[in-house]
Amino acid sequence: MYGCAGVTLAVMLVIAVTLEPDLSGRGTHRRLGLPPCSFLQAFGSPCPSCGMTTAWAHVVRGQWLMAVEANVGGALLAMSALGFVPWCLAAAVRGRYAVVRFDDRWVVGLATAWIVITLVDWGRRIWLG
Repeated sequence: MYGCAGVTLAVMLVIAVTLEPDLSGRGTHRRLGLPPCSFLQAFGSPCPSCGMTTAWAHVVRGQWLMAVEANVGGALLAMSALGFVPWCLAAAVRGRYAVVRFDDRWVVGLATAWIVITLVDWGRRIWLG
């Protein structure tokens, strides 16, 4: 399980390295052949995930502020992935938790915090245009 999670996160980070961040702060996902954001097209405002791929592309380049400007939730996920890849792979190799054991309460708490942060950032982006 940890090996799969670590490899999946590592692949996502490698993909982010190959993508040049879109200067508009969103749209980098189009370089993967994905369609434009249907929420943005339908309502004229960004969805909560608008800018996440761009944020990942900035994080892997060490452009932390630009990542946060693109999407706070995406920046946090990418930064977390940088730490979780070695943790997951070490746990997979050792067959037990590496250094720290994350119980369900931690995971639920972190996921809830991430969702709240992402939604607050979404509201900020809509409000400020």
